[in-house]
Amino acid sequence: MVAALQTELVLRVKGFSEPISTIYFGGGTPSILSSSEIATILNTIDKNYIVTSSPEITLEANPDDLSKSKIDELWAIGINRLSIGIQSFFEADLKLMNRAHTEEEAHRGLELASKVFDNISIDLIYGIPGASMSQWQQNVERALDYNLKHISAYALTVEPKTALSSFIKKGLISDVDDGQTKVQFEYLVDTLEANGYEHYELSNFAKEGWYSKNNSAYWQGKSYIGVGPSAHSFDGNKRSWNIRNNLQYIKNIGTELPFSEEEILTSVDRYNEYVMTGLRTKWGIDLNEVKSKFGETFETYLLLQSQKYLDQHLLFIDKSTLKISRKGRFLSDGISADLFMLNLK
Repeated sequence: MVAALQTELVLRVKGFSEPISTIYFGGGTPSILSSSEIATILNTIDKNYIVTSSPEITLEANPDDLSKSKIDELWAIGINRLSIGIQSFFEADLKLMNRAHTEEEAHRGLELASKVFDNISIDLIYGIPGASMSQWQQNVERALDYNLKHISAYALTVEPKTALSSFIKKGLISDVDDGQTKVQFEYLVDTLEANGYEHYELSNFAKEGWYSKNNSAYWQGKSYIGVGPSAHSFDGNKRSWNIRNNLQYIKNIGTELPFSEEEILTSVDRYNEYVMTGLRTKWGIDLNEVKSKFGETFETYLLLQSQKYLDQHLLFIDKSTLKISRKGRFLSDGISADLFMLNLK
């Protein structure tokens, strides 16, 4: 797999001349790679791409993978940011979500990592069936105890054909309660902002100056290269996605067979993505940019679709920028979908 990743990195160089300012190991469990394997991938990037002098290099990790020696090795090879999948500090929640780590490992992994890494982000999940408001408050408070620079929090999504979905259908556990999910989200926002975190994207909170460079680039529509099975790439006009199956990906890379598919985005596609990503962030949607990038028809349509949300104070306009209000944050995705253009009129 590592050799295949190296090969793809070399193949992707053509036509990509932008300086690399962020490298992100994620989308799975990259922490199972040895430090030497990660270093090999980083060396391939250094040899083939223009890398800025101080790139953000993030590795997603499960708490149970973070031994003291592993953490020291990751730091030594140049990883300077960890994104740790805590999800919850409660054993019952972790079992419900079929997580491999325990409550004890969550704390130990964070404690060890905090001694070496200054730039740490964790993931938390809210809206977990059966988890009380008191438990969620304790989850947030425990996260604050570590004085983290970045916290990501996501509402639980029940995917079809999963054990959780089956348990809910059989009545073994309660379904997700949208009302409680909303209350937990609002508590999260209020508490983190009161503790000096900026709510800079719907699911992301950071201390000043510690936004995720990787995620920010995605939300701001910058080009990126995705390497490996299922990885997506984007150059501003074209999107591509790799084969999902690991063995097929390795085979095709090794035999020079196609390993990805691609599509050219239409102006409607690009507008919809701009709306979706922009409205999730504190920066909002620049109306002037909509007009210059997509044309007056799109700007007029956007303002027309937005009017009812402006009237309800779920959206507001600040110096020609359309933004989500505090009241509308929890409804952000639904509002965005209503602003999409399905076809040109």
